[in-house]
Formats: sequence, C-alpha cells, structure tokens
Amino acid sequence: MIKISDLHVTADNKEILHGLNLSLEKGKVIAIMGPNGSGKSTLANTLAGHPKYTVTDGSIFLDDENIVALSPDKRAKKGLFLSMQYPPSIEGVTVANFLRIALQSITGEKKNPIKLYDVLVEKMKGMNMDPEFLKRYLNVGFSGGEKKRLEMLQLAVLNPTYAILDETDSGLDVDALRIVAEGINNFRGAEKSVLLITHYNRILQYVKPDEVHIMVGGRIVKSGGAKLAEEIEKSGYSLMVHEI
Repeated sequence: MIKISDLHVTADNKEILHGLNLSLEKGKVIAIMGPNGSGKSTLANTLAGHPKYTVTDGSIFLDDENIVALSPDKRAKKGLFLSMQYPPSIEGVTVANFLRIALQSITGEKKNPIKLYDVLVEKMKGMNMDPEFLKRYLNVGFSGGEKKRLEMLQLAVLNPTYAILDETDSGLDVDALRIVAEGINNFRGAEKSVLLITHYNRILQYVKPDEVHIMVGGRIVKSGGAKLAEEIEKSGYSLMVHEI
C-alpha cells in the first residue's frame, strides 16, 4: 500500500498540507474531493516527487519504503504513476517515441518500435483514438479530451501498481468522460490502486470508489463511501469550509 502519515508540505515558503494522513491499499479506488486551493494537486505532485514541493515532516511509505527522498524516476520504477492535471506539450517528441522510451525506462528492457506500434494501435482502438496521434508531437495541438485520453493510454501501456489521477475528468465532454472512466475501470484490479482526485461527482458515477475523502485547507476533513460524493454534489463544500 501507500501509507501517508502526518504529511506536511510547503511550496514557495508556504505550508499547504498540514499533517495529512491517508492510506491507499492495493485493490482499492479512493477518491479525493475538495474545492480549489484545498491541496489536492499538491498531494498528487508530492507523491510523484515534484521538486517544487518540500516535505517538511511526515512520511510517504510505498509498500515498506519511505520514498520521501526518492527522485520521480525512481518512484515511477517502483510502480507509481501520475496523470497530470495539465499534461505538458513537448515539441519534437512523438507520442510513439515517448511511450516507447518511457516503457523502456520503467522495465529496463528495449522495445522493438514496430512491435510496440502494433500494441499501441490495438490499445487505442478502445479509446476512440486515431493511430495518427502516435506520429504527432506529445500533446502539441491536442484538445483537452485528447490529452486526457492520452494519459489513459499511458496508464494502459506503463501498467503501474499505483495510479494517481489528478483531475483526469477536467474539461471533458460526456463521450470523453466515459472513455476515460472506461480506461480507469479497465486498469482496476486486485493488485492495482487508484487515487482519483476530482472536483465533481460526475466521474464517480462511472468509476465507483471504495472510499471518498474530502480535503479542505490541506487536511482530510471528512471520509465516507460513495454516498459522500453525492452529498457534496447536492450541498457543496461551503459547510465543510466553515467547519475548519
């Protein structure tokens, strides 16, 4: 599992996470919900090892190892995956080459470009993605929905143990939302874990979480089952903001 204990995180000399505690067990899908500025993306980026965020106290155990001091690439090789809220665009690097190099880096094995291309095309069929995307530069000129579907393709190809999905449903129309949700559901399994960060309940209508946690002000303020997300959809976060 991933076990987060008493986690304090700062960025730009400001503390954003204030003693956060959370566990993500294998086989579970956990949803983190909260208003803007609550620390959700800070949590995602801290788990992935973004250098902007400094852990000042607490621990992040991945299985039996505290990974606070590990670099992002080492965390990825241990099975951690981050779907970014704002995936970057990279000129000059095709999607196919990016996926091949990423997979080689994770597995330590060289991949035949032609054989891998056939595998990628097959996986893309179920995501309504044109194989021509593989020839395009990474996220350059992609719509929001295309970027998110590409994140799901990465998830399927890299096949991590722990998937941290930061607002993967952001800005998606209904069709794209269903495709992304299907990608998450296809990934689910007894040896896989998903931390799904979102503002809204709508993706949770397609991806049923085992637990829902509400984050406000850098802390988990309430936890429950799937019905908690429905309550937030009806009443909003304002009451919880006033409670802290």
